[in-house]
Amino acid sequence: MKKITVETGVGIFILIGLLCLGYLSVKLGDVSLFGRKQYLVKARFANVSGLKEGAQVEIAGVIVGKVSKIDLDDYEAYVEMLIEPHVKIQEDAIASIRTQGIIGDKYVKIKPGGESEYVGAEEEIIETESTIELEELVTKYMFEKG
Repeated sequence: MKKITVETGVGIFILIGLLCLGYLSVKLGDVSLFGRKQYLVKARFANVSGLKEGAQVEIAGVIVGKVSKIDLDDYEAYVEMLIEPHVKIQEDAIASIRTQGIIGDKYVKIKPGGESEYVGAEEEIIETESTIELEELVTKYMFEKG
């Protein structure tokens, strides 16, 4: 029976450490190695101030996807979202931009509708509500008070 040398022990220890580091990188980076088959849903908003790519998409407080792309199209914010395959979104659903807590991150909240038809891949949610800017509300309140 051979004894494990110090060099072999150190090598095994480093290998285990690298495997743990790789696992943490994938988990914390929210990287999908084997590609969940999410489908793309689009929406247009008048204002998405504070919303970032990678933000959560929620229905009833449950995370069902994430924002994959934000772009400007015809002076409107064009948002693409990747939605989990088991989640179906009705055609009359309402997508709105909300804030987690008072000064938290922005996310997209989808309020289900009552239609029996669903939004398919690459289709658009028509009903949207833009973000509410706190500065605008304060300014409006201050100057209209007088």
